[in-house]
Amino acid sequence: MSGLASEYLDAAIDLLRRIRDEEAEPLGEAAAAIADAVEAGGQVFAFGCTHSALPVQDVVYRAGGFMLVNPLLGPGITSLDVRPATLTSAMEKLEGYAEALLDASPLVAGDVLIVVSVSGRNAVPIEMAQLARERGATVIGVTSRAYTSAVTSRHPSGKKMADFAHIVLDNKVDKGDAVLAHERVPQRFCPASGVTSTALLQALVAATIGELVDRDMTPPVFLAANVDGGAEYNAQLFAEYGDRIHYL
Repeated sequence: MSGLASEYLDAAIDLLRRIRDEEAEPLGEAAAAIADAVEAGGQVFAFGCTHSALPVQDVVYRAGGFMLVNPLLGPGITSLDVRPATLTSAMEKLEGYAEALLDASPLVAGDVLIVVSVSGRNAVPIEMAQLARERGATVIGVTSRAYTSAVTSRHPSGKKMADFAHIVLDNKVDKGDAVLAHERVPQRFCPASGVTSTALLQALVAATIGELVDRDMTPPVFLAANVDGGAEYNAQLFAEYGDRIHYL
């Protein structure tokens, strides 16, 4: 393995260790908030723009995953299938877009919304967190405290996404996200937030499942569709929880 490849993996492992050691308390709080909503018949949603949407997609509709995580999908900002790709960066700065998305969603008071935004400075994730909180949802923010504290807000309020979150999970990356440097490369390279934000969300899923088990509830978890009987097992859970699953 090349030196830079090894250095990247070491950097990612170090960040994951920090998450394990430093984020246990907020992860527990976030898991309890989700379990409270699930126990009360509420819903769970998750949102991110462009690359911050990828960790959200990693915990939706997959083998071993918690069935009740619903993605809030914003046309033009959910993935990089638009051209030019730079349009996504412009769209996540649009004021008012989050309100349109929430108005079109089934989110109501008592639900939980997870918002992923590494810098937390752009209008769409800021307004998504702000408006969801105003509408009575519990907001869990996934961001980098170091990054968001080192940049200015691009929203007229001057606030960042984390300012509107009830609970903040820190993905530990530095300002700019990239973790490697080389004397012949003029800027730092290889971001780590995809690794750490995804790990945080999967850890949150694990903690939520554990919290529900502790409450003597059986969490709805996908069985792999490529395992014999998986489709039938999942169909039963879809029927039971269909009123809280909106991605089918």
